[in-house]
Amino acid sequence: MRLVVVAGNTETAGIDGISAAGADPDLLVHTPAADLELLAYGEPVRAPVVPVSPSGCPTPAVVTRAATELLGVETLAVDAGLARPTAAPTVVVGDDPGGDIREGSPVPDAEAVYGASRRLGRSLPNEQIVVGETIPGGTTTALGVLTALGERATVSSSLPENPLSLKRSVVEAALAAGDAAPGDAAGDPLAAVRLAGDPVLAGVAGLAVGAVEAGTAVTLAGGTQLAAAAALVWHAGVDADLTLATTSFVADDGSAAVADLAADLDLAFRATDPGFAGADHPAMRAYEAGEAKEGVGMGGALALVDEEPDASMADLRARLRRVYDRVLADGREVRQ
Repeated sequence: MRLVVVAGNTETAGIDGISAAGADPDLLVHTPAADLELLAYGEPVRAPVVPVSPSGCPTPAVVTRAATELLGVETLAVDAGLARPTAAPTVVVGDDPGGDIREGSPVPDAEAVYGASRRLGRSLPNEQIVVGETIPGGTTTALGVLTALGERATVSSSLPENPLSLKRSVVEAALAAGDAAPGDAAGDPLAAVRLAGDPVLAGVAGLAVGAVEAGTAVTLAGGTQLAAAAALVWHAGVDADLTLATTSFVADDGSAAVADLAADLDLAFRATDPGFAGADHPAMRAYEAGEAKEGVGMGGALALVDEEPDASMADLRARLRRVYDRVLADGREVRQ
């Protein structure tokens, strides 16, 4: 068993109102690098800040780290196009961050990222992998890919109120920039990524395809972004038996319709409730209120805890408190 997190950036995240992955847009670009450090070391090492939302909700990486500490799960970080360096050890599959999808051709190297990730997926020795992502603005690029493929055009949000109308207007601008219409990239997943996607989607899709080809069981750990990656796999013509494992927070978001999207794509679907309701803890209260509903493999990590007979969600919550206290210790810069 291995948890793989594919990281990258997209300039689409800089659009006002798109993402809650950082409280300061100037520092939001550090979020994926910091997430990988949190996953690898339990705290940021090189990244200048802890990723927090404008209200102070910490990155879902603290939940995923708590789960991997609790279970002793091996992790692997994949760099599909980071805009800032990370101190975490990574496998590099892409050199460049994604561009603003409104400006046309945001991922010109989609084929190279997909190919390198596919080779990596084939090479992994594990019988099962759980694949997550970290990329601010990724639900908007996921919407772009789903729209370009002609799939159900709905996604979740890291914000309590999903700005779907804003995201749809951004995707409309992306399609106009590429002189394309919804569904024009059906059957051509890399064209969809080049038109309105991000490098992380290319990386996750390639990784999943390579792993399936090697006989590895693949769980996509996330919500609508990982469903978009599954759509890319399906449109590549790959017969893959994939599971989508997300959080109860995404599953309960009616605007996301993630269960319907999973059904459209013939994905096995599971949503795990970490039992944060009523908890007297700032992070748990923020997640329960609808912030940072998913990310950095949180849904898959929670599913692993749920499956482990020697662990419980109470154990996970206790471990989360320790991780939170460590990464938000007195004197650490947490402002983004």
